[in-house]
Parts: sequence; structure tokens; C-alpha cells
Amino acid sequence: MKISQKVRKILANYESDNPGTKANLARILMQGKLGGSGKLVILPVDQGFEHGPARSFAPNPDAYDPHYHFDLAIEAGLSAYAAPLGMIEAGADSFAGAIPTILKVNSSNSLAREKDQAVTGTVNDALRLGCSAIGFTIYPGSDYAFEMMEEIRELAEEAKAAGLAVVVWSYPRGDAISKDGETAMDICAYAAHMAALLGAHIIKVKPPTAFLEQPEAKKVYEKEKIDISTMAARIRHVTQACFNGRRIVVFSGGASKDLNGLLDEVRGIRDGGGNGSIIGRNTFQRPRAEALAMLDQIIKIYQGKE
Repeated sequence: MKISQKVRKILANYESDNPGTKANLARILMQGKLGGSGKLVILPVDQGFEHGPARSFAPNPDAYDPHYHFDLAIEAGLSAYAAPLGMIEAGADSFAGAIPTILKVNSSNSLAREKDQAVTGTVNDALRLGCSAIGFTIYPGSDYAFEMMEEIRELAEEAKAAGLAVVVWSYPRGDAISKDGETAMDICAYAAHMAALLGAHIIKVKPPTAFLEQPEAKKVYEKEKIDISTMAARIRHVTQACFNGRRIVVFSGGASKDLNGLLDEVRGIRDGGGNGSIIGRNTFQRPRAEALAMLDQIIKIYQGKE
């Protein structure tokens, strides 16, 4: 695998990591149609845990089959495929070495009231299945946030020692955060920064809105005249919060939305210097041909062709 100068520059930002971890990061960064560009598009399929099978897969019944997602990610030329243990186990042999995989090692579900996640996979599982990274969700603002941070600290230490990369989903939620606050500019930047501080190699957050949740933060944004007027400006501020761009940050696709809205969001991510997108429901809930066409458009946007 030849590594581009752009990817070498990104890897140089991870000064404490061993060659194994850097090799796995390189595999993700060099994979697919965006390989070598420093941009990523990842397919995450953990929504069956989060929302249930019918809510996740009934709009496109082919997606009930774990092999469908491996195939889709490979055919689309994506950077990696992320999923919980059972989904990756179901295709691990058939697709071994075909695309970097990220084992999601904790999960929530819509039957529980607590804003928490259970640990559902291990570093040994990730190694056994040939994964390049583990993925883990934290909920800044939840009553369980500190426990989740302690869990990822232990898992990240083990993963890095074994040469795996660490991806952190950082999704603010809790009784002290309003619904609008979950995607507020100040809260998203704060959540991304927490993930960086916890040692994440790749940080996943939601695209931020121009809303400011915290009164004390709002005073600073106004005093320092931090530009949050456009999506590109807001993305730029989130990447700044991730050690001034020294950490890879990708943005979720969120709930299903129309194609134009999704593509406009991707252009904002590109123009703001974000590293890419991690898009689940907006991909696999579409018919296969439509999903492939959409992913091709997204990749072309990150390539600067659209």
C-alpha cells in the first residue's frame, strides 16, 4: 500500500501512536475512491441496535442482510464500514481484507430510558475479526457521561496497545441540554474537543447549527466575533476545536433527509475543512442504485468535482 504525502502529514499528527495503529489509520485513509486525499466517507450500520430493525431496514428490505452493507460500501468505494459485533461477524470471512472495518463496541437501544450505552464488543473481538479500529459513543451531558468516558479510556488504552485506531462518536444529550442544544455550535465544538481529549484518532459529531446553548459560551462567541454564520464556518470551528485540525473529524448524516439538503451539508463540510462524512440511514434506507449514485456525488464533492 503506497501512502500519499497528504496521509503521511495526517499520520504525523498522531505523535504517540505505534506503527500498528498508524498502519490501520493509513488503511482507512488510503481506501476507496477518496484514498490518499485526506477525506473519508464511512458507512455506519448500528441503527438496528439504536432504533430497531423495522425502523432501520424496512424502507429498503435488502438492508436486513449484513452482506448488503459490506457490498454497498465496497462497490461505492468508501473508506470503511462500521457496525456492531454481530453485523461484522456475519460478513467477516466473506469480505476479509476487502474494506477496513470499525467494530462499534458499545450500543444503546430505544427500549431503554437511560441516556447510556452498553459495552457490546471487545478489543479482542476487533482483532479476531481483522478490524482496523474500534468505535465508541459518548453522551456528553448525560448522567452516565463520566462512566462512558472511563469505559473508553480503558478500551482505547487496550486498542492502541494492540495497534488499533479509536473512533469516538460524541453526541451531546441529557436533561441539562435542550433538543436544539444537541446540535448547537458551542455544544458540538465542546463535544468534539472532549473526544480529542479522550484520545480519539477519528472524531464523529453532528453538523452544528448556528444556535448557541450556553449563556456563558454565547458571551465568548459574541465577544471574540467567532463566525458561525454558515455551515462551512461552523465546520471550520469544530475542526479548530479538534486540536486545530490535528485530529480527523467527520460528520454524521443524521436522520433521513432529501438529497439536496444532504449534498449542501457535505459541501459545507468540505468548504469548512472537515475530513468527511459518516452516513448511515441516508445511505442504506435508499434503494441500492440510488444510494450508489448519492455516494458517488458525495465523493465527487470531496474530490472538488462538484
